[in-house]
Amino acid sequence: MKLNSIGLDADKAEQISSDLNVLLANFQRYYQNLRGIHWNIKGKRFFDLHIKFEELYNDANMKVDMIAERVLTLGGVPFHTFEDYNDNSTVPVGKNVTKDEDAIHLIVDSLKELLLIERKILNTSDEAQDEGTNSMMSDFISEQEKTVWMMKAWLAEDI
Repeated sequence: MKLNSIGLDADKAEQISSDLNVLLANFQRYYQNLRGIHWNIKGKRFFDLHIKFEELYNDANMKVDMIAERVLTLGGVPFHTFEDYNDNSTVPVGKNVTKDEDAIHLIVDSLKELLLIERKILNTSDEAQDEGTNSMMSDFISEQEKTVWMMKAWLAEDI
């Protein structure tokens, strides 16, 4: 087994880096969706939601950077083109979303996709003893699960 410069199995680190790039692409789409609903939301809940969506897109922007830096740490090259993002994303595209409930559903649906990818990476990174990636995924998952719960509560829907 060949180890990389941070002591991980090089082949496993390459696979994790590849999976993180898929997560990166999906986070970029999620981020752009959040920007769009932040800009375009209308209605009586505008002020509250406008602020909340800004909070969420700032958080997503930080996570994009964290993911890209982790890809680099593992020896990979982070995706950085819209073509890469579109070709590797499963997060739904939110185009011209202006209604509050539609916006919240878009967030929940997007987070569901992110959580599926993160859980896959969590399992892979655990098997590779990659604590750096594992810790990041654990943090992302717990934060996003809470956000889903809050969004579902706002919608008055069961989790």
